[in-house]
Amino acid sequence: MKVLIDTNVILDVLCNRSEFVEDSLKVFKYCEVNQITGCICALSIPNIVYIMRKELDGKKIKDILTTLTSLFTVVDLREADLIKAADLDFADYEDALQSVCATRANVNYIVTRNIKDFKNSTVAAIKPSELIERI
Repeated sequence: MKVLIDTNVILDVLCNRSEFVEDSLKVFKYCEVNQITGCICALSIPNIVYIMRKELDGKKIKDILTTLTSLFTVVDLREADLIKAADLDFADYEDALQSVCATRANVNYIVTRNIKDFKNSTVAAIKPSELIERI
């Protein structure tokens, strides 16, 4: 199974968000042991750095990025993705980009806590807990 992991799920783990960290961490672990193939959109990287830079120094952020890129395949952004996402009926452009990347990467699911934000996605969105149940 191949999934695209939304930025918020990654931040649940990195920021130790108590309400969500348990299921999100399980998703990370399934990727780590190659039980599932995890992907992240290249867009997630600058968003993660932007949020983490307020609390961490440059070396720690670099270490986190090294870990993320060893656990997950980074799906690049292409010019065509930017244009296609702008044409989609999404309330949030970032979510539209995630959906376009998920489609191009041929993933089975987008793993997110914000299912409603992906109602117009061609790739089904599921919560981390739902993914765990399907494994």
